[in-house]
Amino acid sequence: MNTSLPPDLIATVTASLAEDVGPGDLTAGLVPAAARGHARVITREAAVLCGAPWVDAVFATLDPAVTVRWHARDGDAVAPGQLLFEAEGPARALLTGERSALNFLQLLSGTATVARRYVEAIAGTGCRILDTRKTLPGLRNAQKYAVRCGGGTNHRIGLYDGILIKENHIAAAGSIGAAVAAARALAPATRVEVEVETLDELDEAFAAEADMALLDEFSLADLALAVARNRNRSRPLALEASGGIDLGSIRAVAATGVDFISVGAITKHVRAIDLSMRLSVGS
Repeated sequence: MNTSLPPDLIATVTASLAEDVGPGDLTAGLVPAAARGHARVITREAAVLCGAPWVDAVFATLDPAVTVRWHARDGDAVAPGQLLFEAEGPARALLTGERSALNFLQLLSGTATVARRYVEAIAGTGCRILDTRKTLPGLRNAQKYAVRCGGGTNHRIGLYDGILIKENHIAAAGSIGAAVAAARALAPATRVEVEVETLDELDEAFAAEADMALLDEFSLADLALAVARNRNRSRPLALEASGGIDLGSIRAVAATGVDFISVGAITKHVRAIDLSMRLSVGS
């Protein structure tokens, strides 16, 4: 697993605290400034843990005196009732950081958990799960990290690090061949992928010598034909299937021999994992 952390992690945490805390936590001010606390966070359901670095950053930003001790690591499968981490330090900081810390941990664990389900659904096929750009605004890098924790593979991060020529691009350029040629001229070292909706369009992507083809809404029969055609070429493309694929159908899609399957639901339809934090306060 690529565990490299997003470069915007601290900026994301800072923005989260700014929107939640603003000029100050009024409710935490009810607790004596000298009070210390001990927090325990458990999961109420099975999940794949993800988001520990964000939790650490939340409390470190609020008060460096807070110490966090983890009992599981990002990427670990955790069971209902399992203790995830403990935190000790100034009670005010623990109370102020609770919501932001758990928001990150719940969301990113939810993303990693769904990614793991899709990865496990196609285990042994040789196909890989890709994410998409259908992410929560401002949390793309965090969710992409969570996908990796779940065993998935990142597609391009944004519009700047990969070229995906879609229907509207083709219409504007005039043809698949013209769009690919323009892409090569614009960014010669960048991977060029073309979205195709028919086998004839796939043949055009072959002729244009794209690097990758996204097979959008292909039937299983057409996916198998696309794979067979691709294997007969001297320079095969990487083939990605996409469109309306869920956990019930994904293994059949992978069995056609495609290299990748992209699933927008991993990051778009994510459900937060149910976590609970209990705090004890002393003097």
